[in-house]
Amino acid sequence: MGHPGRVRRHKMGIRMPAKRTTVRDLRRHNRSLLLSKLYFDGPLSRHELSGLTGLSAATVSNVTAELGEERLITEAGLVESDGGRPRVLLRVDPAYGHVAGVDIGETGVKVELFDLTMNRLATVEHPLASPRPDAAAAVTQVASGLREVITESGIDEATVLGVGVGVPGTVQQGEALRVHAPTIGWKEVPLTDLLRAEGVELPLFVDNGAKTQGQGEMWFGAGRGARHAVIALIGSGVGAAVVADGTTYRGSTSSAGEWGHTTIVYGGQECRCGSRGCLESYVGAEGVLARYRKARGGKTSDEHEQTQFAALLESAGKSKAAAKVLEETAGYLGAGIGNLINLFDPERIVLGGWAGLALGERYLPEIRRVAGEHALAHVFDQTEIELGQLGPDAVAIGAATLPVAALLEQGADPRTAGSKRGTAT
Repeated sequence: MGHPGRVRRHKMGIRMPAKRTTVRDLRRHNRSLLLSKLYFDGPLSRHELSGLTGLSAATVSNVTAELGEERLITEAGLVESDGGRPRVLLRVDPAYGHVAGVDIGETGVKVELFDLTMNRLATVEHPLASPRPDAAAAVTQVASGLREVITESGIDEATVLGVGVGVPGTVQQGEALRVHAPTIGWKEVPLTDLLRAEGVELPLFVDNGAKTQGQGEMWFGAGRGARHAVIALIGSGVGAAVVADGTTYRGSTSSAGEWGHTTIVYGGQECRCGSRGCLESYVGAEGVLARYRKARGGKTSDEHEQTQFAALLESAGKSKAAAKVLEETAGYLGAGIGNLINLFDPERIVLGGWAGLALGERYLPEIRRVAGEHALAHVFDQTEIELGQLGPDAVAIGAATLPVAALLEQGADPRTAGSKRGTAT
C-alpha cells in the first residue's frame, strides 16, 4: 500500500487526491450505520446491532449511548437472551422530531406532516387553478399548507427537522437551487428563494417528484427489498425513478428518469414538451383525455382532470370510444415498460401516480401482457410488475423522507449537520 497522503492515479490517467479517513469521518459513519439499521430494521438489541453491522460491542455501546443522550433513539422493551440477562431493545424515537412532505403536482399541492418514523399526523390539499400553475401561486399554497398542518397537529414548529418538496420537473442543485419544468412553463424557478420570501424558514430539501415517490416506495412500499427497480409515476405527466444497486440514478445533471419524454411513436402526436411522439402524450392523464376528447368530437370539460379521468374509466364498460382509448393507453404503457425492462434489467417495476394506479387497478394484466411482448423474454421473466403501495400520497411521503435521509446519512440532526443534496440554508 502507498502512503495515505500521496496522490493516487485514476485508472483513466486523471490524478485524484487520495481521500483521508479522519476520526470524525469514522464516528459519523458509525452513527449513520447504527441509526439507519435501527430506523429500517429496529427495534434491535445492542448484541444484534453488533452482529448486523460488524461493529464491535464496545463501539455499538458507545455510539448508542451518544444517540440515546441526544434522544435520537430510545429503549423499546426487553428480549430474552440465551442464558443471560434480558437484552434491551432500541429503536429510533418517533418523538425526536417531525418532518413535512410536499407534493407540488400539476393539479394541486399536498402537504403532509409526520413524526420521525413516518406516522402521518396531518394532511392538507389545495387544488391549483391551472395545469400550468404559476410558480408563485404554488409557493403560496405550500407556505399556507405548512402553516395549516403544523397548527392542526398542535406541534411546535421548532421540532420540524425539515421540509421535503417534490416538484414536477428537474432540480438543479447548487448555491442557487433552480427548478426546470418546461411542461408546466417553469424555467429556472428559484423555488427555495420563493419559499423563503413567503416566510418558510424551515430547512428545505427539493427533488423531482418521481424520485421522491421512488424513495418512498423503496423505503416503505412496493420497492422495499429490491436493489434494482424502476418506480414509474403517471399523473398528468409521466416520470420515473431508476434505482440501480440501491441508489437512485440521477445522470450528469440530475435529470435522469424523464421516461415520459422518450419516444414511443416516431412523428406522433405533439407533446407539451415541444417534441412529438413522447410516451407522456399517450399515457399521461392530460394526453389520454385529449385523445378521448378527439374521439368524441372535441368536446371539452371544465371538470378537474382527476374527475375527468375517473369518469373516463367509469365509461369504459358502456362507451366504445372510452374502451378503445383506455385499451390503447394500456398498450402504450406496456410497450413503455417493455423498454424500461430492456434498458435497465430491473428486478421490479412499480407503477404509481394517481393515473397510473387508476389504470393499473383495471388494466394491469393487459399492461403486463404487452410489456412481455416488447421485452426480451429472459429479462421479462425475471421482472415483477406491481402497483405502488403508498397510493396517491406517495410523492409527499417520499418528499418527507428527504430530511430523514439527511439525518440517517449524517447520523445527526440535519439542522446542524447539513446535507449533501437538496438543502436550502
